[in-house]
Amino acid sequence: MLRLRNLSAYYGRVQALHHISLHVGPGEIVCLIGANGAGKTTTLRAISGLVRTEGQILYDGRDLRELPPERIVEMGIAHVPEGRQLFPDLTVLDHLRLGAYLRRKAPKRELEQDIEALFELFPTLRERADQLAGTLSGGEGQMLAIARALMARPQLLLLDEPSLGLAPMLVRDIFRTIRKLSDDGLTVLLVEQNARLALEVSNRGYVLETGRIVLEGSTEELLGNREVQRAYLGKGREGFLEGIRG
Repeated sequence: MLRLRNLSAYYGRVQALHHISLHVGPGEIVCLIGANGAGKTTTLRAISGLVRTEGQILYDGRDLRELPPERIVEMGIAHVPEGRQLFPDLTVLDHLRLGAYLRRKAPKRELEQDIEALFELFPTLRERADQLAGTLSGGEGQMLAIARALMARPQLLLLDEPSLGLAPMLVRDIFRTIRKLSDDGLTVLLVEQNARLALEVSNRGYVLETGRIVLEGSTEELLGNREVQRAYLGKGREGFLEGIRG
């Protein structure tokens, strides 16, 4: 589905990614882990057409590098950015309709059915439908950011730091939802600084350091790797997501 080949990315003259290659297959959850500044968020931004790049970004065999961001969304890639980036003066419903902007010619009934399906997935959003986004809790805001992206009916979801700033119980709920979306056929490329959290919910992972991929493997391989354990996993979080994988 998605394949990066020898991809480099730049902010002005500063090179943030150095010739990385990775792939994400249909239905997989693949995670990117690494320290702050490793290039995880930049990788997602590169796929979405938001930074200058060199190399190849292939999606179903087509190179995305020459396409504008809105065309990338139309092709089936939705991006949930770090920090959620909601509009505080718009309601929950406003955000969901905004997420379907590129589908604005679709029948109204179809869009309303999609909103109803998201309310089933995130019942709290139904209760908050007319509430301003600026008054939502952190967990509610993250649910809304994901739901807004899903209104585009993506095949691939780019998800950046979904646990950021959330209480442990809310994190568990969010990641169970991510797993459910994957079980329903959605492909996910996940950036998450909490490495154990990311690996427990994913099928495979890549480790980034200073803009380079230094390690890759199945989540079982990475969880058992001593270097990964020492650098990223720490202690005391075993079983945090017990039961999340079904």
